[in-house]
Amino acid sequence: MVDPVIEPSQPSTSTAKAEKALSFISRGWREVRNSAGADLQLMRARATSFKNLATFRELENFLNSASSFQPPHPPPSSPAELEFVKRLQPKLSEIRRAYSSPDFSRKVLQKWSPRARIRIDLSAIKKAIVSEVEDTIKVIDFDSNLVWRGQKKVREKELERKSSSSSEIFGNFKSKEFVEKVKAALKSIYKEPQESKEVPPLDIPELLAYLVKQSGPLFDQLGVGRDICDKVVEALRGRRKDQLICRSLSPSETSPIEKDNVHDELDLRIASVLQSTGHCYEGGFWSDSVNHDLADKKHHVAIVTTASLPWMTGTAVNPLFRAAYLSNSAKQKVTLLVPWLCKSDQELVYPNNLTFNSTEEQETYMRNWLEERVGFKADFKITFYPGKFSKGRRSIIPAGDTSQFISPREADIAILEEPEHLNWYHHGKRWTDKFNHVVGVVHTNYLEYIKREKNGALQAFFVKHINNLVIRAYCHKVLRLSAATQDLPRSVICNVHGVNPKFLKVGEKVAAERELGQQVFSKGAYFLGKMVWAKGYRELIDLLAKHRSDLDVLKLDIYGNGEDSLEVQSAAKKLDLNLNFLKGRDHADDSLHSYKVFINPSVSDVLCTATAEALAMGKFVICADHPSNEFFRAFPNCLTYKTSEDFVARVREALANEPQALTPEQRHHLSWEAATQRFMECSELDRVLNNCQDIVHKKMTKSVSMPPFTEVVDGGLAFAHYCFTGNEVLRLSTGAIPGTRDYDKQHCKDLHLLLPQVQNPIYGW
Repeated sequence: MVDPVIEPSQPSTSTAKAEKALSFISRGWREVRNSAGADLQLMRARATSFKNLATFRELENFLNSASSFQPPHPPPSSPAELEFVKRLQPKLSEIRRAYSSPDFSRKVLQKWSPRARIRIDLSAIKKAIVSEVEDTIKVIDFDSNLVWRGQKKVREKELERKSSSSSEIFGNFKSKEFVEKVKAALKSIYKEPQESKEVPPLDIPELLAYLVKQSGPLFDQLGVGRDICDKVVEALRGRRKDQLICRSLSPSETSPIEKDNVHDELDLRIASVLQSTGHCYEGGFWSDSVNHDLADKKHHVAIVTTASLPWMTGTAVNPLFRAAYLSNSAKQKVTLLVPWLCKSDQELVYPNNLTFNSTEEQETYMRNWLEERVGFKADFKITFYPGKFSKGRRSIIPAGDTSQFISPREADIAILEEPEHLNWYHHGKRWTDKFNHVVGVVHTNYLEYIKREKNGALQAFFVKHINNLVIRAYCHKVLRLSAATQDLPRSVICNVHGVNPKFLKVGEKVAAERELGQQVFSKGAYFLGKMVWAKGYRELIDLLAKHRSDLDVLKLDIYGNGEDSLEVQSAAKKLDLNLNFLKGRDHADDSLHSYKVFINPSVSDVLCTATAEALAMGKFVICADHPSNEFFRAFPNCLTYKTSEDFVARVREALANEPQALTPEQRHHLSWEAATQRFMECSELDRVLNNCQDIVHKKMTKSVSMPPFTEVVDGGLAFAHYCFTGNEVLRLSTGAIPGTRDYDKQHCKDLHLLLPQVQNPIYGW
């Protein structure tokens, strides 16, 4: 049944044109639907015919079986019946041969095939629209051989009406905008198949260049400079640079990188070859390739440090503040992981004979100390790991695998305070395998301390390369507080430490009193720091001894406790220096507010916290012109010196003048809020927390197809370090505390841990 066609009238608006176009398309679809219904009816009829044919053949088989069947006692038959059966059997055999022949089946199928099909030739529609430029619209053509015989004349008239209707519809479009859009759509449908583009294979110079480029970390460990590796790569690339980049890209594409960048061109060349082979990198050679899924929609940040309160050292105080200010954000949950010392070690480390019987007691002490200084209750978790105090190194060494104290559910982002210190003897799971993003914060210039010891130059050489190894093996990003530290892989220089808010409040109070005309600073100069030679006491005594007559007006008060207290005081007494040694105290103590000048001649610090605190309180600071003090030079009250004569001039200048009041911008620059923002940016933590993709990995498609050879090298270094630290003999030969490969029974009792499994004493497996 064909739907009637209504002759369209001349439209006056674009709406009428669109309605006619839609009506034309809908009528075509109805015809297709009717044709499909007719085909289904024919299929049903064909199935019924085949069923009847099968029944006929079953009857024939039954007659054949009846003629050959002989019962045990056949009944007597008349001669007429026997004669009838004999005459019928040849006829049945002839019929069976006729129906079973292939010609008969073909004739039946031809007879029962659909006599008509309606086919809409879409290519005719395409040609009709594309040829609109020639002002001719071809009529949609239906194959006359497939028209239903009984309705041939009716359908021919129908086609004429539709043709005139379509011509009228498309002819009324004076603007070419619609036609161009349809052309573009049809071209996208009728795209020609693209020919496969063969990528030429890599040759030997390219393979060697790529191997040298990716072996940069290994050459770095061997002392070969990066500039030498770059020159070797450029030499291997040679004259084929432009040729290879053209062959790697299609003729219509352009290189997304500059041609003079040999390394990027080589990466793109390798990526194109790997993609042509279908290779896809899915995991590291040494890593477990574990996917970290967040159970909740918050990220988890674990801050691991090497000291804890009440030990007043930078690695105990600054990570505590970092945890407090990071926990203020709703994007992440924070866990602070600090070492737990047994009673015997607590007595050696903590001041004023302060000890704790449980982790709960120490946690309460830490939280109370923090809340008194920040003014808010920080919402973060504190966890303890086993540690032992090394008298020789004057530091706490982790015992056992520190990473196991962070559950796999919370293993998302790790911040390692002093990463080289944490991993010197680390024998456990690789941090970068367990965590999605690992950031190291370098606090201490260990090379400077080691050089002061016996055979210091040789020890510093080995420690330098060990630090490079553990940083490359266990960190994704490293932050150096200043350029005073050694140059480490993947490191940037940024001061990510702030000042205790209490010191900023003291500075504001001092500025307010000075505006009222009150005398704020009634005392002269002082120095505060742990009393060990490496903390600047040697430099201070040498300066004062050399210019004793020039600095006769200077009376310096020194606050500090430490292992070298007796030696320092004895040296000052022998030289008859005008120094007054006092017991160490908190820098925020009220007795220190009235000093005007803070002197810090230390060149071993990475970033002196006491210097920042003195500036925050509005004091003069006299310090050496050293990379560790680079951050403080922007403040007008920071006076630096290069020579001993400059030191004398700076002291006289500070004692004769009054320091300037800090501006709000300068106070904010010293705050922990600003330090946290710098930390988020430099560590790329803001990108990770916002689930953004790495810009470097988005630059080229090589990231999904090219195996990162650098990670293979780093994984090999981590595996070698794991084997080395598993050998107790090698651990002891490099200065490790005996029994620190695993935690002991006392740690198990204090921290409610299970005894570690017995491991191989040689390899630690």
